[in-house]
Amino acid sequence: MLEMFLAAIACGLVIGVFSGMLGIGGGTVMVPLLRLGFGLPAIVSTATSLFTIIPTSITGFVTHIRNRTCVPKLGVVAGIAGAFVSPVGVLLANASPSWLVMLVMALIMGYSAWKMFRKAFAAPRGVSTIANIRKAFDERSKRAGLSPEEQKAARAAHLAEMDALLPKLSGKDLLKGALFGLIAGLASGYVGVGGGFIMVPLFISFLGISMKQASGTSLIAILILAIPGTITQGMLGNIDFLIGLAMACGSIPGAFLGATLVNYIPERRLRFVFGGFLVLGAILLAANEFGVL
Repeated sequence: MLEMFLAAIACGLVIGVFSGMLGIGGGTVMVPLLRLGFGLPAIVSTATSLFTIIPTSITGFVTHIRNRTCVPKLGVVAGIAGAFVSPVGVLLANASPSWLVMLVMALIMGYSAWKMFRKAFAAPRGVSTIANIRKAFDERSKRAGLSPEEQKAARAAHLAEMDALLPKLSGKDLLKGALFGLIAGLASGYVGVGGGFIMVPLFISFLGISMKQASGTSLIAILILAIPGTITQGMLGNIDFLIGLAMACGSIPGAFLGATLVNYIPERRLRFVFGGFLVLGAILLAANEFGVL
């Protein structure tokens, strides 16, 4: 039991890092781990993943807000829309055979990976504008002899530069965000993920925001839309709270680290990492459900 608890903490730490970096609740990695590594039934894997997503997302989205690497209004709109339908996804999952739940997740993950790789190959090489601004701020902050007032002014200038990069979204854009949230919320309840693997590619493709901004925005939406689904799963008795809490113990500090690292990693590389994890998870899930593993 102790070994399982420690293993869950270690897995949570890794999941948290990628959650904070990539704007996902971590379910795209958690569900395969819970299903394949811990041997939990499909519905328990999805329910426990959804439960763990909430504390993981809190840490990541707070850091993204402080660093100005998110669009809060878009995240709230998408999250509220998704919250209305995530319990519907939970009820559908409980009425579905386990192989269908896992197969649907594998297909969605594969499609999202394809979209992310397309963007990665099309993106220019090099460090993003956000990373350049962050690097300039770090260099200013390290200069010797800066008074507290000068340090405060440097911080204010950095935040102003970050704010200037935030997109000006129209009402039509916010409606699109709500639609994306509805899709993510239904998927969240059905396959036990936050929905970031759906929202991040859609935010980038249809709203024109950067990968880093899409990641932070997605975490805001995930935090909101995951709550009703988690409550529904808890009422149905599907959550393994011991493993979920152990993973949360690792994912909370991991998400903080990941959300901080996002400022220093080229956007193109982030897209490749995100796509790679989606492909790996999809293959493992499909192989397990068809008896290959």
